[in-house]
Amino acid sequence: MQLQDILFSQGFGTRRICCGLIQQGLVKLEEGSSLQACTDPTATFVEEGLVFQVQGETWAYHERAYLMVHKPAGFECSQKPSTYPSVYTLLPGPLRARGGGAAAGVQAVGRLDQDTTGLLLMSDDGKFIHRLTSPRHHVPKVYEVQVKHPLDEKQVSRLLEGVVLDDDPKPVKAQACSAESEFHLKLTLTEGKYHQVKRMVAAVGNRVEALHRSSVGVLSLTGDLMPGRWRWLSRDEVASLTQKASG
Repeated sequence: MQLQDILFSQGFGTRRICCGLIQQGLVKLEEGSSLQACTDPTATFVEEGLVFQVQGETWAYHERAYLMVHKPAGFECSQKPSTYPSVYTLLPGPLRARGGGAAAGVQAVGRLDQDTTGLLLMSDDGKFIHRLTSPRHHVPKVYEVQVKHPLDEKQVSRLLEGVVLDDDPKPVKAQACSAESEFHLKLTLTEGKYHQVKRMVAAVGNRVEALHRSSVGVLSLTGDLMPGRWRWLSRDEVASLTQKASG
């Protein structure tokens, strides 16, 4: 693939901008143990495994982007937020512009409310997003819930048996539910209804005070990824998520 096309696919601007970056010597590629500038936009490279620098920042080529973000409170999962800043502002510009066009950049795999923290996946792979968000795949999502009133066995039992929400006569139930302490509920859901955790907890006579998503499918948020930070998913992690969704 031509170098200007590689940069364009990775989100570094229009082809004209990418061409200009290369001609100005602002793009360097690994050659052995050193980095060398390439000033020819039409120079071709094998993109798989390619590592390069753009204006001093190191990037690795990814045909598709698969990310995990530790979402902090106070961010909206929207490209056009209404009140709070967009969660997409936590990402570098190229990830928000990959591919160009109206649907450029990575998209959130489902949404978390502005006051909800925790694991948020992002990708520019439509099939991956569909697999993880489609109700028929039943991908489990684990939430750590701090509640206002003391928990009791009756509340936990009702959440496991199913509660009726105001927009659907069919009961929704937790795949798993346990009271970790008097005010800490651990809840596993396989659906993604609007404000589902808050509405389910309200339906059993309690109230959510704080909400954190700790895992999606087989992938859990680890302590080394601080709030507001992101990282690439490994190939094994992507495979395990899609296998879980397909199975």
